[in-house]
Amino acid sequence: MKYINANLVLPDSLVKELQNYIQGEYIYIPIKEGCHKNWGEVSGYRNEIQKRNIELVKQYRNGTSMEKLSDLFGLSIYAVRKIIYQK
Repeated sequence: MKYINANLVLPDSLVKELQNYIQGEYIYIPIKEGCHKNWGEVSGYRNEIQKRNIELVKQYRNGTSMEKLSDLFGLSIYAVRKIIYQK
């Protein structure tokens, strides 16, 4: 989690009001209802994993063994098997 200095993003009046309740501590401000993002959406990692899995399944269907796919993609055979059979 990345912390942001309140002085950089909030108006002075709001910072002063918050200081009546908490000073020099961390405070978590939750995301609004309905605005939550799923894992990997912000960083794009979810799309990378999805592309990798599509390529893995494609290679498997073209005859590449699970053992070879395990080496190529740096995954355990169990993980390769799980990806192949979920598609």
